[in-house]
Amino acid sequence: MERCPLSWATRILGAFDEAWSELVGKAVVLTDGKTGTIENVWLDEEHGLRISIRGHGGKWPVSTIKFAQTG
Repeated sequence: MERCPLSWATRILGAFDEAWSELVGKAVVLTDGKTGTIENVWLDEEHGLRISIRGHGGKWPVSTIKFAQTG
């Protein structure tokens, strides 16, 4: 039984939306010591989920989050 590519895309976009909702606005500490609030989240073909931190130029892989604000 083949799976529908549209179904995959729908699940990917749903997961991205959930990640965006959970991360944007949270205070974080990255593994390199940068701190700040997540400003935006991107889906990058090469690196997967990436984040930007308010006040710091650039985008980082979501895997570099060492600590995230809870609640």
